[in-house]
Amino acid sequence: MSTPAASTPAARPAASSAGLFQEPIRRVPARWITLFATAWFGIWMAQLTPIQLLLPNQIAEAFHLPLDPEQQLSTENWLDPVMAFGVISAIAGACALLAYPLTGALSDRTTSRFGRRRPWILAGTLVFAVSLVLLGLQTGLVGIGVFWATTLVGFCMVTAAITATISDQVPINQRGFVSGWVSAPQAVGTLAGLALVDALALSTLVGYLVVAIALVVLVVPFLVVLRDPALPASERPPFAARAILAGFWVSPRRHPDFGWTLLSRILVNLGNALGTTQLIYFLAFGLHSAHVVDDLLLLTAVYMAFFIVAALVVGRISDRIGQRKIFVYIASYLIAIAALLLAFVPALNVAIVGAGILGLGYGAYMAVDQALATQVLPDAHARGKDLGIMNIALAVPQAVGPLLGAVLVVGFAGLVGSNGGQLVGDTFVGAGTGFAALFVASAIASVLGGFALIPIRSVK
Repeated sequence: MSTPAASTPAARPAASSAGLFQEPIRRVPARWITLFATAWFGIWMAQLTPIQLLLPNQIAEAFHLPLDPEQQLSTENWLDPVMAFGVISAIAGACALLAYPLTGALSDRTTSRFGRRRPWILAGTLVFAVSLVLLGLQTGLVGIGVFWATTLVGFCMVTAAITATISDQVPINQRGFVSGWVSAPQAVGTLAGLALVDALALSTLVGYLVVAIALVVLVVPFLVVLRDPALPASERPPFAARAILAGFWVSPRRHPDFGWTLLSRILVNLGNALGTTQLIYFLAFGLHSAHVVDDLLLLTAVYMAFFIVAALVVGRISDRIGQRKIFVYIASYLIAIAALLLAFVPALNVAIVGAGILGLGYGAYMAVDQALATQVLPDAHARGKDLGIMNIALAVPQAVGPLLGAVLVVGFAGLVGSNGGQLVGDTFVGAGTGFAALFVASAIASVLGGFALIPIRSVK
């Protein structure tokens, strides 16, 4: 990452308006990448800590169930929080479906003297952080649903704008490596958030407050270093609702590579979401773990180690050889293998192996696929909007995955017994059947996502 210092002309994006729409050719410096990664660390911690731990605990409290999943399993309605978690996530995902492309399109049209992306990164961070704190104050399911939705809107605002800086400022032969620094902090942020909440025995409200403060502290330095040229008002795309809404549709017939990439991202991210967003329930009700949070931290740590290595190493290799698709193929199949291990050999030691394989696959996928996505955008004038559409494939599966997963778990567990089945050996048969169906669906979605890249022609 040895590059010119940020104060030299070579480190600065082009200041002219013409440079806004040209492919960047100057490599971004190490300081830019470091603060970019730091910002993503805060973003991922604030989004994934609630999904993995805080939201499930909060929903259990709303049902007046004990926080200890072992005790929840002994109640007749242990499946209720699983379904509620899925419904709340799906509602938030519907909000993200609109928020991502809309905020991306608005950032493309922003003529602030602070640039196009910086105002939206700041506004999104503040909406995200305030919503987390308000979410922590909720005790009923309606309030939890409303403020988790606004939280996800803030997440969409900040990530739509910050992702667009890759296309705006990072040259193609550096995008795999830089995109790795979008994904590597995902695993670290998740582990850090879980460890912090568990080690300090934080209450739900304090947990939300801590990740909200960390989000602001970690994103603001990137705003300071980011040089974001202003868009002249004379060059702003039409600022009409009809024009903005029409731009949400990118014809797959006219831009097939964009369409296939979007479909692939939806499927692979859905596969990953099915395999991870129900993990705390799988440990509690599928494996009957006596130490759910400790085991969750262990699996997350293993996942993190492999994820980071894959994201950074594979991203750089992809840049050097100029190949993207082959790495995405392999990554999607690794995700499927990890899911099938959990489906057919439900045991903690196998789950640890699966976590490593999943981290390896999804880390490689996140780095390379993000770089691939920036290379199939139809219009340089609408990068924010088009990447916003692409990012729907990241946020919405994470939101819809818990609902689909809950339906699979509840439906197949119900085939054995209304209370989740009986204990046979070390496994709850009903719960095990439900989670097996969940992980098989995860594998199918991931493999189909790999296949969807085959027709792409403009990127190797």
